[in-house]
Amino acid sequence: MPEPNRPSIFIQSLPWFAAIVCAAAFVFWAALDAPKQEPKREPIKWDRAAAKIAAPAEAVTTAGAGVAAALAGSWPQFRGPNRDNIAETTRPLARSWPAAGPKLLWRLPVGEGFAGAAIHKGKVYLLDYDRDKAQELIRCLSLNDGREIWRTAYPLTIKRNHGMTRTVPAVNDRFVVTFSPRCLVYCCDALTGRVVWKKDLKAEYAAVEPQWYAGQCPLIDGDRVILAPAGKPLMLAIDLATGNELWRAPGHDDMGMTHSSIAPATLGGVKQYLYCANKGAVGVDANTGRVLWTHPWIIKMATIPAPVPVGGDRVFFTGGYNAGSLMIRLVKDGDAFKTEELFRLRASEFSSDQHTPIYYDDKLYATCSPSASGRLKRLDPGGKVAWASDALEVGLGPMLLTADGLALALDDHTGTLHLGEIGNDGYKELANAKVLDGVEPWAPMALADARLILRDMTEMKCYSLEGD
Repeated sequence: MPEPNRPSIFIQSLPWFAAIVCAAAFVFWAALDAPKQEPKREPIKWDRAAAKIAAPAEAVTTAGAGVAAALAGSWPQFRGPNRDNIAETTRPLARSWPAAGPKLLWRLPVGEGFAGAAIHKGKVYLLDYDRDKAQELIRCLSLNDGREIWRTAYPLTIKRNHGMTRTVPAVNDRFVVTFSPRCLVYCCDALTGRVVWKKDLKAEYAAVEPQWYAGQCPLIDGDRVILAPAGKPLMLAIDLATGNELWRAPGHDDMGMTHSSIAPATLGGVKQYLYCANKGAVGVDANTGRVLWTHPWIIKMATIPAPVPVGGDRVFFTGGYNAGSLMIRLVKDGDAFKTEELFRLRASEFSSDQHTPIYYDDKLYATCSPSASGRLKRLDPGGKVAWASDALEVGLGPMLLTADGLALALDDHTGTLHLGEIGNDGYKELANAKVLDGVEPWAPMALADARLILRDMTEMKCYSLEGD
């Protein structure tokens, strides 16, 4: 019996093919309609602890055509002159801007990263990276026009790890100190860029880079720079002029380096250096290096904000990854201190992933984490959120305050700079303008002589905020 006529294989497959196309179209439509997810910021998959770094090579310093501005204001290190992120304005700031925003003075392409600027004596200091030449750069620029006065370059391999540079230099009249993503510390002559001394914290002090490279900003205090290798030893005081150790904090080795920076404070009548290590917070005697206290403040993924000393011998801590916030008080215990917890706050109440809260007029201010609604919040000393501003939500962008109660905050989604007043009733917006076009403008801002320096991932800009 002959076989009946059958459709071709192509004809038989049409229903299945149509079903697959419909399913794919539905998935595509659903993806378009779904809310956007923030990319996971996981550390790169390579062993930084074992990765070899050649001994710091001889650096080459090159002079440029830039000339220092005739301006006296200073933002000489991370969080400004007093390490509190409050600007003492020597020139009045404008309280309104034209529609185009504040005046742009200069702009400069920079290597990928989040390294902010330091300003001193009409100069801008920046840690940068030249990816094509595989060189780390210490750059000195004119505050007038951004032209380079000098640069010091040395070979260093840095893989892209969600940006490269991280840290703000520290500078005084004689020296500038930088802290590399790979834990190299350079001290240069602030006028000429000549290297005075250099240290490899991994090779010399068993430091281990954090997940997203080192984010610690050096602290210059008088004639010394304070560093936290958090390996062997925990902390160091180094003489700026010679590079010699003045003291080291022993007995608490292998605490583990974080992205956090050291905060100076006087607590219980004793000058101390405070640091958040991987295994807890610690206070070190500023004169001797002796560890005075420790407290179990631990963030599982990445510790970034620095400790915040507040009145009444209190210290405030906050962080991301659902860590929330903590306030402790130090109580004198013989020649050391005991710590007592005053309150803890959930991440949804008050927390900051990246930027250190600002203590101003006995209150704490922070542009809070997305988990805490992402808004500017004010926290009273007893742990109560006094207000949260609906007018200011800037994501992970930076903020600073002025001594007369102005707030400057940068929206990390739109590149919009906000200017406002803070007070008992909340935040009042005075002006805003789009000032950056690139992504992730997370670097700390610097403000001196009414000149504001900020940056995104690949460009730095200087604006004039001067008023009448």
